[in-house]
Amino acid sequence: MVSDKIKALLNMKGKKYKELAQLFGISEQAMRNKFARGSFSADELIQIADFVNCQLAFNIDNEQKVILTTADLRNSTSANSEE
Repeated sequence: MVSDKIKALLNMKGKKYKELAQLFGISEQAMRNKFARGSFSADELIQIADFVNCQLAFNIDNEQKVILTTADLRNSTSANSEE
């Protein structure tokens, strides 16, 4: 389940639900509910990857991959202003 992998990633990076909730501008309880439902959009996954200083990528083979960054967010103007 995607939620379990995100939890593991947060744990590996020493991050907490509360910090992620703040990033998304929601309460900690709302974030816990999101994890329980496993409801993460592609934009949210990109933001989470950026938050934990990781890459979200599609590995095609050993030589090709497509990396998604905050520049790929639907509202990339606001994402670019944070960089």
